[in-house]
Amino acid sequence: MAIPLAYNLRNLAVRKTTTAMTALGIALTVAVLVAILALVEGLREAFRASGHPLHVMVLRKGSESELVSNFSRAAFQDVRAKAGIARAPGGRAMASLEVVTVINIAGASNPEGTNVTLRGLSPVGLEMRDARVAAGRWFSTGQREVVVGATLARRNPEAGLGKSLRFGRGDWRVVGVVDTDRATARNEIFGDVNQVSADFNRVEVLSSGLLRAVDAAALPALIRDINDDRRLNCSAQTELDYYASQTRAGRPIQYVGMVVAIIMAVGSCFAAMNTMYAAVARRVREIGTLRVLGFSRLSILLSFFAESLLLSLLGGLLGCLLALPLNAVTAGIGNFVTFSEVAFRFRVTPAIAATGVGLALLMGALGGLFPARLAARKEILTALREM
Repeated sequence: MAIPLAYNLRNLAVRKTTTAMTALGIALTVAVLVAILALVEGLREAFRASGHPLHVMVLRKGSESELVSNFSRAAFQDVRAKAGIARAPGGRAMASLEVVTVINIAGASNPEGTNVTLRGLSPVGLEMRDARVAAGRWFSTGQREVVVGATLARRNPEAGLGKSLRFGRGDWRVVGVVDTDRATARNEIFGDVNQVSADFNRVEVLSSGLLRAVDAAALPALIRDINDDRRLNCSAQTELDYYASQTRAGRPIQYVGMVVAIIMAVGSCFAAMNTMYAAVARRVREIGTLRVLGFSRLSILLSFFAESLLLSLLGGLLGCLLALPLNAVTAGIGNFVTFSEVAFRFRVTPAIAATGVGLALLMGALGGLFPARLAARKEILTALREM
């Protein structure tokens, strides 16, 4: 015969202070884990939302990012002539030659400055990113004018509409703020490819090419054609794969956070174990009475084990509630691939919350198993003698 679950719930309610302190320790451990996983998921979502399923990123062979790639204009002319590239209504190839570098934006509110990606591109490049003007206008070709992403403008007042930024060979005026569904594009500065490349002495050797395939069927053939062309010395991959590889920016924080979470989890296991051992010591009379009433050792073991799981479940749910407000938080992290800042939103998904609760239950199981075993091994006469 099993001991009713109400018995365990009543015991947890009677020991309010002990229950609350143990549950809080477990909750803090779960909150740390959920926060780290939410950060990594937020980065993944930001990069995942930055790629287009039909876009192909072309870099010089061996380059991990646009920042270190040397892609020549001559190679771009050969690439844009490949079969399988989509055409705009006017017959123009949907191919964008781009130059990428990093600049530092400093101001009164941020004296040390923030590293930001500067991207020089043609009007077709803006069109391929589905960018729309939220304020101001587009930059003029051949002029030192730029437009900034909406997130960047919001997080850095120094890059707002009408401001002047100094980089390259002179001052560049911010003439517009653009918004787009692409997360990384909202954190970049865009200017005319020819003017940006001239200011940074990269007239002939730029960074990358962005292509749009006709359809999903033509995409792998286009990538294979570019990779197999030895004259180009270029590598092509889908834009989705390119941005997915950049999630490594969050890996150091993920590793450190996991180590901290593991250390805290070990401490929480001991806290749960101490709580249950104390419960067993205080409830020797109850254990003896339960045995006299006919409850088996297995029933007592399962009852105390279930009580530990209930305690950890309470802590796990509380930890998820503590981390849930992170969903509304926007933060920035340095991208170790491009050396620029990437803004993202923490994402506490149901799967992450379930992982946090699972960790809590694991801590409860490890912390409650031995005390439950001790309670089950109590002899009836020994327990009754202590009454």
